[in-house]
Amino acid sequence: MKRKIYCKFFKKNMTGLEFQIYPGKLGKKIYNEISKKAWNKWIKKQTIIINEKKLNMLFKKDQKIIYKEMIKFLYKKSKKNKKKKKKK
Repeated sequence: MKRKIYCKFFKKNMTGLEFQIYPGKLGKKIYNEISKKAWNKWIKKQTIIINEKKLNMLFKKDQKIIYKEMIKFLYKKSKKNKKKKKKK
């Protein structure tokens, strides 16, 4: 049975992830708030970032860059939408 959640990325009820993909508190937050579709969108974006910036995921500094980009992609985008709605 597919798990339904309110996706903070798309701002609607959608199918959730099947299991916690990312470790720690952020992983729980992603599992509870990010849909499967939004996560797949992030995976595509992550690949683009890794290739464009020529990151090596074996290096801690490159992992930190992806971590920051992931948070920005999954959560900051929704904050921009809130600001737009308030201006209307």
